[in-house]
Amino acid sequence: MSDPSPPPVALVVSRYHGLVTERLCEGARRVYASQNRDESTLGIIDAPGAFELTALCLHAARSGLYAGIVALGCIVRGETNHDRVLADAVAQGLTAVTLQTGVPVALGVLTVDNDAQALARAGGDQGNKGEEAMNALLDTLRACRAIDAAARAGTPSPVQSTIFRTIAGLGGHSRSGA
Repeated sequence: MSDPSPPPVALVVSRYHGLVTERLCEGARRVYASQNRDESTLGIIDAPGAFELTALCLHAARSGLYAGIVALGCIVRGETNHDRVLADAVAQGLTAVTLQTGVPVALGVLTVDNDAQALARAGGDQGNKGEEAMNALLDTLRACRAIDAAARAGTPSPVQSTIFRTIAGLGGHSRSGA
């Protein structure tokens, strides 16, 4: 199914661990542009840190400007369990944004043990999780459009999505369990 127009998307990007999050942002922007998206419909919002992603994503979702949001950040393990508390709060908060507003939020927040792992996942040998988050959001938005079209037509129809194929291509499990 081809998109009739590019959906406006917000990228909410933590400035903390800026080298990593800038690379995540670049990856997300590349994906958005590569899928025939006009970057004028891409809003980039800076967040001071990962914790602030939830408040800014909620504000962006409530603004009515964006069809979807990608949250990008990096949380590195420290000497205490603060990173786990922060990661849980951010993940739960971003899920709540989607549930409260109906605006899909893709999670592109790295939770890593060290800077080397972060860089590996921000365009290094482990790929770019910013790209993956944008792909997931765009797939979700396509599926939402298909569901909306089926609802308007008053009949269930297959909702084509490439999310599962994308995950499977990255080494995830196939639907048949193979």
